[in-house]
Amino acid sequence: MSPAEARLTEVKSTMSDAEWEQRVNLAAAYRLVALYGWDDLVDTHISARVPGPEHHFLINPYGLMFDEITASSLVKVDLDGNQLSESDYSINPAGFTIHSAVHEVREDAGCVMHLHTADGTAVASCMEGLLPLNQTAQLVTGDLAYHDYEGIALDHDERPRIQKDLGTKNHLLLRNHGTLTVGRSVASAFERMYHLERACTMQVRTRMLGPTAYPVDKLVIEKNEKLVTDPVRSDLRSTKLVWPPLLRKLDRIDPSYRT
Repeated sequence: MSPAEARLTEVKSTMSDAEWEQRVNLAAAYRLVALYGWDDLVDTHISARVPGPEHHFLINPYGLMFDEITASSLVKVDLDGNQLSESDYSINPAGFTIHSAVHEVREDAGCVMHLHTADGTAVASCMEGLLPLNQTAQLVTGDLAYHDYEGIALDHDERPRIQKDLGTKNHLLLRNHGTLTVGRSVASAFERMYHLERACTMQVRTRMLGPTAYPVDKLVIEKNEKLVTDPVRSDLRSTKLVWPPLLRKLDRIDPSYRT
């Protein structure tokens, strides 16, 4: 056994199998965000709740690029911001404010993903927000909330307002800031973010073509919005159908996220 393999075995021995599996999935999400070009240097963040009764969650070490993150490098914290695992890095304080707000009140928040993409932020900065202009957007708009910008999220007093604005929704546009999704699993939060980001890009491109989009019947919009109202069914699709091939894609490119 090499020194690296011995170190990995030692790290894994300090946690449950469920926590390690969650770490692998979260590390994969960071790598996929980098792969899709959604990252923002060392900023933005994805968190995942550690299975168990405590509201502990995993988040990225502040100072690593997303394509460097591995399962063992993720930092475990509690809702007070105390780091519960050894790391040479601290965590992003704004990231803690946003993610702890959601994990504190949403028992179903297995994963919370927040990005600053160009198109997502553009739509979040527009008065009209995200419109149900197309099929992809209609998978989002019925489950979408908004939170007004209060500056870089360093003030913990903002957390109750994030909680109130998000409510039971699973997609959030942070006005003048970016996008956020919540999922029962890492897979679910990622698939929701994929649809949200793609819908924002489609809206930006549609608006570039002119002020008028081809209309969609209101009953059709409502029909599509209802397709994603069952969170258990949505999570099952994400974990069983979407996530496995995404992991295979990563394994072909670079499986080091698993270490």
